[in-house]
Amino acid sequence: MTAAKKKFSRITESDFADSGVALETAAAGSAREEYEALIDASVGSFKQGEVTRGVISARLADTVVVDIGFKSEGVIALAEFGRRAADLKVGDEVEVLLEKSEDNEGMVVLSKEKADRIRVWDEMAKRYENDDVIDGTILSKIKGGLTVDIGLKAFLPGSQIDLRPIKNLDRLIGERLKFKIIKMNKKRGNIVLSRRVLLEEERKVTKENTLAQLREGAMVEGIVKNITEYGAFIDLGGIDGLLHITDMSWGRVNHPSEMFNIGDTVKVIVLKFDKETERVSLGYKQGTPDPWSAAEGRYPAGARVTGKVVSIADYGAFVELEEGIEGLVHISEMTWNKHIRHPGKLVNVGDQVEAVVLALDREKKRISLGMKQIQANPWEEIEKKYPTGALVEGRVRNVAEFGAFVELEEGVDGLIHISDMSCTQKIKHPSEVLKKRDKVRCMVLSIDKENERLSLGLKQLEKDPWEEVEGKFPVGVDVKCKIVKITNFGAFAEIESGVEGLIHVSQLSTNKVTNPRKAVRVDQEITAKVIKVDLPNRKIGLSIKAFLEGLSPEEVERELRAMEEAAAAAGEEELEDAGEGEDTSSAEGEEHE
Repeated sequence: MTAAKKKFSRITESDFADSGVALETAAAGSAREEYEALIDASVGSFKQGEVTRGVISARLADTVVVDIGFKSEGVIALAEFGRRAADLKVGDEVEVLLEKSEDNEGMVVLSKEKADRIRVWDEMAKRYENDDVIDGTILSKIKGGLTVDIGLKAFLPGSQIDLRPIKNLDRLIGERLKFKIIKMNKKRGNIVLSRRVLLEEERKVTKENTLAQLREGAMVEGIVKNITEYGAFIDLGGIDGLLHITDMSWGRVNHPSEMFNIGDTVKVIVLKFDKETERVSLGYKQGTPDPWSAAEGRYPAGARVTGKVVSIADYGAFVELEEGIEGLVHISEMTWNKHIRHPGKLVNVGDQVEAVVLALDREKKRISLGMKQIQANPWEEIEKKYPTGALVEGRVRNVAEFGAFVELEEGVDGLIHISDMSCTQKIKHPSEVLKKRDKVRCMVLSIDKENERLSLGLKQLEKDPWEEVEGKFPVGVDVKCKIVKITNFGAFAEIESGVEGLIHVSQLSTNKVTNPRKAVRVDQEITAKVIKVDLPNRKIGLSIKAFLEGLSPEEVERELRAMEEAAAAAGEEELEDAGEGEDTSSAEGEEHE
C-alpha cells in the first residue's frame, strides 16, 4: 500500500467538517458518497488470509493496536510477538495476517503469530526446493522421534536422527543441530527433517579419504562406536573396524567394557584390510611388545614365582604372572595330597599364590607351574619318619575290597591289605574290621619309596595264637572243636579263635567215608585227636577216627604212612602204564621218520 493510500485511508468525516467549507445539503450528500466510495475502494484492496504491513498506533498492558490502513484497526496480544514484545513502541511497523475484515465489534482481526508462520513457511519452502541446510533446536521427545524449532515446529523421525539408533533421546533436547527438509505438506502444516542425510554425506566424503590412507600395519586413530561381547567397533572415519577381544590386551580380558567405553578415542593398528569388502581388523595390544618374547629369561625352569589366580578349571588353575603371561598349575601339581578332586578346594580366583616354574613353551605360549614343589616332598624322608616295624597312627581314608587306605599325613597313605587285618578272624571284606574315617593304630610292614607305596599291618599288633599251639596242642592230645568248613577232601575244625585244623576224609570216621558232608556238618561240635602239627605252615592235622579207636599218634602215623605208600604204588603203576604208552608213540615216531 502506498503512502498516499495510507494517508487517504485515515480521512474521516470530521476531517471534512474541520475544513471550514460550507456544505449545502446536496453538496454534503455528494461528498459523503465520494468518501464512502474511497473507503470501499480501500477495503477492496485487502484480502482475507494475506500478510500485510501495519503501524502500531497504541500500546496497552498486554496488547497493541495495529493500523493496517483499513476502515478499522486491530488488536494483537503482545505474547504473539515473542521476545520482541518488550521493545515494541507506537509507530513501529509490523507484519500481520488479516484473518477477518470485521468481528462482532467492528474491529479487524489480525495475527502476528500466523503472519510469521506463513513467512517462515514460504522461506522453508524455498530452502526445501534449493536443498539447503537449516539450523534448528531440538525441543522435546514425542512418539516416533523429536520436535525441532526451525522457526516452525518440525518433526525429526527417530530413524533420521543419526546413522545408528540412539537409545537416550533426552540427551539431545536443547541441542542446536543442522538438518535438511525431506518432506513438506502445507495443507497439513507438516515439515519432516533429517539429520542422517547430512551425516551420510559427511561420512561418504570421510570414508573416501580414510580408504585412500588405510594400509595394513599402519597405526590409526578412531572412536569406539559400539561394544559387544566379542569386541569393539572403532569408527576410523566413515568406515568401521573390528577390534576383537583377543587383540585388546596381551593379558586376560573377560569383556571389552573392562578396557573401553563408547566414545573413547583410541590408537589401533590395522591388522587386516580387505578393500573389496571394506572389512578392517584392528589390534590394540600390538602397539606394545609381546611379553612372551622375553619370557624364557624371566621364567626359567625351577624359578620361584608369585602370581594371581585368574581362572579355575576342573583340571587346574591359571595363574597370571604378569599382564599377558599366565601359567597353569595342574591339579596334580597343587599338593602332595593325591585326594583333592577339584582345584577350588585349594585356591579361589583372586588368590595370590607362590609356585615353581616346571616348564615353558614359548612357541605355544604355555608355562607349567607347580605349587606343591614349594613344600618338601613327604616321601623324600619317608624311611626316616616311618621305618619298617614302626607303630603308626592314621585315619582310614577309603575302604576297598582288597584292603583299607590309611592316611598317616597329608600326601602319605598306607595300605592295610585284607590279609594283614586279623590273625584270629576270617575276614570276607575289610569293612568288617574298618570303616571310613576310623582312627587306627598299625605297623609299617614295607616301604616302596620310588612308587610312593607303604604297606601297613593291623594283625601284627595282635598276639599270634600259633605261637602257643605247640605247647597247648601237642601231637596225641584230644581237643574239642567245631566244624567250620567242609570240602571234598575233608573238613576244617576251629580249635580256638585263629587256630584251625584239618580232618582228612580218611579220618572223619571209623568207617570209610566217600562224602565228607554226610559224615559231619558245619557248626557241629566234635572231639578229635591231634595227629600232626606243622608250625612253619600253620597247619594242624586232626582225626576223629583216632579219637574213637583210641589210637596213638604212632599208630595213626603208621596207618597214614601205609595209606601213602599204597597211594604211591598206585601212582607208580599208572606212571609205568603211561611210560609204555610213551615208548610206543616214540617207536611209531621213529618209524614215521
